[in-house]
Amino acid sequence: MDVSVIIVSYNTAALTLGCLDSLCRADVDKEIFVVDNASTDNSAAAIRKQYPTVTLIANSQNRGFGAANNQALEMCRGRYVIFLNPDTTIEKDTLQKAVSHMEAHPQTGLAGAKILNPDGTLQESVSYRYPGEKFTRDETTGLAGKIACVLGAFMIARKPLLDELHGFDEDFFLYGEDEDLAWRIREKGFSIGYIEEAIVFHWGSQSETGTTPAALFEKKIKAEYLFYEKHYRTDTIERIKRTERFKAIFRIWTLKISLPFSAKKTLIQNKIDRYRLIYKMTTP
Repeated sequence: MDVSVIIVSYNTAALTLGCLDSLCRADVDKEIFVVDNASTDNSAAAIRKQYPTVTLIANSQNRGFGAANNQALEMCRGRYVIFLNPDTTIEKDTLQKAVSHMEAHPQTGLAGAKILNPDGTLQESVSYRYPGEKFTRDETTGLAGKIACVLGAFMIARKPLLDELHGFDEDFFLYGEDEDLAWRIREKGFSIGYIEEAIVFHWGSQSETGTTPAALFEKKIKAEYLFYEKHYRTDTIERIKRTERFKAIFRIWTLKISLPFSAKKTLIQNKIDRYRLIYKMTTP
């Protein structure tokens, strides 16, 4: 079998069904897994009814993105595994083009696709630097290739390599796990690729629609610092914390001065709260 596709869903029933519809039209030898993280919108029942050939894993609690992917990864039989967000649709030849690219580039361990917004405009989907990398000294020396990571909405990777790495690090709940996986793949001597001819449409920001902006920001910041702790030296992390702490102090001060005169007090206060969180996380 060529491809195993894994979709992790959480309260995205309509989008997941649309994603599955586009997947079923793909002309490639494949198997499809959906791991539902305890959705409350009847996702699991809808998927089971409309796509009985899809392997559905219905969790009783939200295990997070990485852990849910790992559940299905253990069952995958494909030579390649595609991690696909539920808020995406693909073209009929997207999977075949992705497989062909991996076959033609044996030193590529993981690759992303060309990600488009629903209106056809390009989404930024390739990064050449990791979070906080500008503060590093030699931590990235020796990592294979030039691309740091690709957008996690669509990633294709070699199954034996994923098995060797034991999949995603489950300490990352929703953010940062794609960057961490890309780093570990590069450590093994494989590069990260970009498949421009493989097209994926991505709606974006659907996984946490019920989460407040403040809680969302906190999750992202905590994921960043978990990434730092895994891959950066202690002195690098201290440089990052010191810089971010001083920036937070300055921004809190300037925002507080402007707050009484602003017509957008709620927006300003939200920014202050964010910088207070950064200050708290970076203060010994």
